[in-house]
Amino acid sequence: MQYAQPAPRRSWWHRNWKWFVPVGVFGLILSCVGVPTLLVASLFGVMKSSAAYTESLALVQADPEVREALGSPVEAGALVTGNISVEGSSGRADLAYPVSGPEGEAQVYVLAEKSAGQWTFAQLIVEIESTGETIELHEPVLGSAE
Repeated sequence: MQYAQPAPRRSWWHRNWKWFVPVGVFGLILSCVGVPTLLVASLFGVMKSSAAYTESLALVQADPEVREALGSPVEAGALVTGNISVEGSSGRADLAYPVSGPEGEAQVYVLAEKSAGQWTFAQLIVEIESTGETIELHEPVLGSAE
């Protein structure tokens, strides 16, 4: 009496390729798209939490000319571009970000210097998109009569 030989055991690849290929492709896509997206989102979060950004946005939102052109409230957009470098109590910021209100949209351009722990704005310009008008904002001077 002859016994049938057991079939040779298939390799790991032959047994598992049906689930491994889709999971591997999904993992590759996630690592190529997801990780850079998280890095970009965290970079925008860092820029939006900087004092140069928050102080410039407060000045833009409080300016009567900007509120007249865009309506109220003036809200910041999601995308902040540019760069910020800070070393101790000094630094430099060169930023651009969108703002909008019920009546329109604008782009804000910021050049700021940090000295002795305080940001001062060399330029703070709001460019209204619909008209191309530019509004140059100036920081309030401490101790002024205005």
